[in-house]
Amino acid sequence: MVPVLYILFILAVAPVFLAGIAVRCRLKQFGHIDNNHPRAQQSQLEGLGARAMSAQQNAWEAAIVFVSTVFIAFAAGVPLQALTLPALIYLLFRTLHALFYLLDLATLRSLAYCGGLFTCVYIVSVAAVSG
Repeated sequence: MVPVLYILFILAVAPVFLAGIAVRCRLKQFGHIDNNHPRAQQSQLEGLGARAMSAQQNAWEAAIVFVSTVFIAFAAGVPLQALTLPALIYLLFRTLHALFYLLDLATLRSLAYCGGLFTCVYIVSVAAVSG
């Protein structure tokens, strides 16, 4: 199978791992999970838990952009195999983004975000040239 499809899957499940970190932080901070009002409880998280929730939300948002980017390239006739290196670079940037978010390294996190975004712009530009 084409590597970009595996990368799409990894990006789709990555937010679940970040949510797991947030859940552990909720248990540690509050002593229980409020399943009746989970978003209210999540909004009260501090420190690592709050950063994990924010990283999770950003990961979902970024996944939508990347999926759209890959679809544009596919629709333009770009062979999916040609997207392997850009997809791996994107995955690296997104992994670093999550790590920097958790470690509270805001400047590096922003740079990783921009790197991922520019990777998407590159893929769309390849699609524009081939389409």
